Amino acid sequence: MRIDQHREGDRLSLTLYKEQAPVGVCRLLLAPGRVELQGFSIDDGWRGKGYGSYLLKQALHATGGFGTSSLHTAPPPESEAAAALLKKFGFAPAGDVWLRRRAPDPSAVGLTHEFLASRLAPGGFFIDATCGNGHDTAFLCRLAGPQGRVLALDVQPQAVAATRARLEAEGFGSIAQVVQADHARLAEFAPPASADCVVFNFGYLPGADHALFTTPASSLPALEAALDILKPGGVLAACLYSGGPNGGGEKAAVEGFFAALPLTRYTVLACRFANWADTAPLPCFVLKK
Repeated sequence: MRIDQHREGDRLSLTLYKEQAPVGVCRLLLAPGRVELQGFSIDDGWRGKGYGSYLLKQALHATGGFGTSSLHTAPPPESEAAAALLKKFGFAPAGDVWLRRRAPDPSAVGLTHEFLASRLAPGGFFIDATCGNGHDTAFLCRLAGPQGRVLALDVQPQAVAATRARLEAEGFGSIAQVVQADHARLAEFAPPASADCVVFNFGYLPGADHALFTTPASSLPALEAALDILKPGGVLAACLYSGGPNGGGEKAAVEGFFAALPLTRYTVLACRFANWADTAPLPCFVLKK
């Protein structure tokens, strides 16, 4: 079983193949601020076997439906089975359409994704310099689309394996390259002024040994390399952490690095949660002029 994606302009189609034959298709319109489900069908001989659920789930994955925020619409279902499928994935009637809405996630990572989604266009080259378990990498793949390219790095074999598994499961294997390497070596994998975005999520790998975490010794050279790799108009995003096993040293060092960047070349945003603890994650953005 496989799914092929084909995009022309603002129209995306996903075709589900079983035993080398097409058995289902989902057609979507990528409209400003929303995704319209315009056509969905499963061949009669394959209905009632879970293929409709699989195809719709993959269509939602491909269009950010499991991201921090999204809006999908669908025409009213023509049968009870179609209605049940839409309800299973969170659609509900709203006037003359059915809606599926996800609200923004008010976390550091959620806000970072919202910011990037508002600035990055499909077809770009995006880098996840600390891929961890692959959540940011998959997010960047959804933004890049089939015509884009994503590079992901992590120094831990466990993280590389987890990221590759996630990307294969979500159908992004052809978009992303995942390599095991310290993010301080970033310049070895991308030439200057080539990337539209570089993302860092510092700290330790969730679910792994918390005694292993990023430090200024590698993070600061990685940030310097990332700024050189960014195109003019590109954006660097970094989530900084403190108060855990890694203490506050890396967060303070990166904040100092950002504060010293020349205003003539960069604009830096540090987005504090004013009523959270001082150790709350700190999302930062660097816009290259």
